[in-house]
Amino acid sequence: MSNLVRVVVDAMGGDNAPGEIVKGAIEAVKESSTLKVFLIGKEELVKNELSKYEYDPERVEVVNATEVIEMAEPPVMAIRTKKDSSLVKGMFMIKHGDADAFVSAGSTGATLVGGQVIVGRIKGVERAPLAPLIPNEKGVSLLIDCGANVDARSSHLVQFAKMGSVYMENVIGIPNPRVAILNIGAEEEKGNALVKETFPLLKNCPDINFIGSIEARDIPSGAADVIVCEAFSGNIVLKMYEGVASTLLGLVKKTFMSSLKTKIGALLVKDDLKKTLKAFDVKQYGGAPMLGLNGLVVKTHGSAKSVEVKNSILQCVTFNEQHISEKISEKLSVQD
Repeated sequence: MSNLVRVVVDAMGGDNAPGEIVKGAIEAVKESSTLKVFLIGKEELVKNELSKYEYDPERVEVVNATEVIEMAEPPVMAIRTKKDSSLVKGMFMIKHGDADAFVSAGSTGATLVGGQVIVGRIKGVERAPLAPLIPNEKGVSLLIDCGANVDARSSHLVQFAKMGSVYMENVIGIPNPRVAILNIGAEEEKGNALVKETFPLLKNCPDINFIGSIEARDIPSGAADVIVCEAFSGNIVLKMYEGVASTLLGLVKKTFMSSLKTKIGALLVKDDLKKTLKAFDVKQYGGAPMLGLNGLVVKTHGSAKSVEVKNSILQCVTFNEQHISEKISEKLSVQD
């Protein structure tokens, strides 16, 4: 039991809490034998949901938290005043070494503030970015940053590139991952002031595989493994990506159900179609980790259902087993 990866799950966070959160946690425990989950939230509600399932009681534990941070609350004030909330108590479990990772579908702002203030950054890390995996034609890319640092500086983006490289190499298994900076053109002289300042720094960085600029239209083809940007641009790309993928998936399904002919065609290609569509379903890739912290914090969608919660939890197991925080610390110490 001492070798288990301990993941705290915010049972009260998100639109579908606690039902889908608890369900996802149980599914994760059943899928991974090296996992222990702490479900933190209002004890009676959480235990009510747990009563619906069979599970190993030694690997699922309920931690009581009497308060909930709501989506619309000012993040800093909520972190300061709601000390007995599931989010704050969960973060402190990471800080005190009682758990290895924290997963929440709750308030993004509060999660970001809690990660920076409570869990804290690794020595040398200037900013902790949110870094989701996004599907592409060849597999997945890491979009870093997608929401944590809107007013980033060039030195932050260089660190994002290094952290993203560590993540893709060790978690996804891509050797020497290709790093690109999000831009409005492929030419080196293009871009805003931040991109123009950052480009030569990345170009001259010896410990990443920098391939230049990437335009948003080239992301789905898998032109880069790590896409570096500040959070404003990254969040726009992510939301557009998710919206287009969801719309296209819906249109494909609608088309196949539109007539007898298309229904027959759907039956013929059913298995291959499911495989293709699944690859572009963002729920399959879990949440967005905050890289560069003294413990792992993963933010998953507020609308997350059990499958996304499960994958976010399982993501923590791989992260922990690959010692990503330690490798990020080593990577960044090279520049000092």
